[in-house]
Amino acid sequence: MVETHTAGGHGQRRARRRLTLLRSLAGCPDFISAQRLHARLADAGRLAGLSTVYRGLRDLEDAGLVDVVRDETTGERLYRKRADAGHRHYVVCRGCGCSEPVDADVVERWAERLDEVTGFEDVRHTLELSGECRDCAAARRESGHPRGTAAAGGPAEGRPRTG
Repeated sequence: MVETHTAGGHGQRRARRRLTLLRSLAGCPDFISAQRLHARLADAGRLAGLSTVYRGLRDLEDAGLVDVVRDETTGERLYRKRADAGHRHYVVCRGCGCSEPVDADVVERWAERLDEVTGFEDVRHTLELSGECRDCAAARRESGHPRGTAAAGGPAEGRPRTG
């Protein structure tokens, strides 16, 4: 849960900023970069600093309120407001950036067991899955491009998006 009030003005400002970020993310059906979110907020007259956006997104990630994927091409982290409770994994199209959630119970159970097997505590993991969605695979085949190459000019702007 996002803190709504704390002692002192700094905590209240921080909570307001995170709430502003969550509201803005709620208006984005697609994953969005911190830079694009910052530009969106600036266009709306909110939040001045890019570092504030990064800190707020990190806080939201730590609180489990956003999903995060990595853009395979740029390595950039992309964010989306989490629709429901729980850790999610996505398969992301390398062509257009659309994404679909995947059932990752096996991975979650394996990560939980690592505590027992290794003696490590609070084990965290990152799982990145990418592929071609049906539309991009069909477009690539039609264009005669070999597997693993984009059919046309690369991924769509603002990716990954939900498919």
